[in-house]
Amino acid sequence: MAELALHDGTVTLHLSRLEHVEGFRGDLSAPLSSVTAARAVTDPWSELRGIRAPGTGVPGVVAVGTRRGSFGKDFAAVHGKVPGVVVEFADQEFARWVLTVDDAEAVAASVAGAAGLG
Repeated sequence: MAELALHDGTVTLHLSRLEHVEGFRGDLSAPLSSVTAARAVTDPWSELRGIRAPGTGVPGVVAVGTRRGSFGKDFAAVHGKVPGVVVEFADQEFARWVLTVDDAEAVAASVAGAAGLG
């Protein structure tokens, strides 16, 4: 499962080895100053938008990879039917990261706090 890490003014999305393969890319990083929102969600599947290209997807099971649409690009690392986190960015490669994590409320609060949002 993907993990968010905060260090030296950046937020990094560390992907598992399997997620690297599923998503056709490595870990992602962005400056905390570009974070505009971080929130816990009970259903990360409802947060997915656009089409998967490239990536791996089986509805309700796994969605890992780039999501493209008129909004630009999002990155998803969603597994199963568990809560997740949505992190939104300004002026970055991805407009949002949508992922399932352990303790979504705490992770979202941590990112929001580190970004000075709350």
